[in-house]
Amino acid sequence: MEMNSHTHGGRRPGSGRKKGAPNKATAEIKEIARTYTVQAVKELARLATKAKSEAARVAAIRELLDRGYGKATQPITGDPESPLETPQRIVVQVVDPKDRRAAGSEDRP
Repeated sequence: MEMNSHTHGGRRPGSGRKKGAPNKATAEIKEIARTYTVQAVKELARLATKAKSEAARVAAIRELLDRGYGKATQPITGDPESPLETPQRIVVQVVDPKDRRAAGSEDRP
């Protein structure tokens, strides 16, 4: 089936937002949030030392360290006795449902 460039819908070359470009709403929200950076870090520091709950202190400390040094890497591990299998081949078959000779059609009445 050939695509007509004048049809409605679907992806067309050169259309849409360029890859990696944030949409306007996302850019505006990030800009507003960044105005609170200093205040937010100060509040995290306060919570890390003065929060009554140990869970709140730990969470604040973790956030501060993540912001300052980046999140710790998470190794990907698995069960050596049962490793994940990687597909060797993926087959895609497009058939016309009207074509009785298509694969699997012998099962239909």
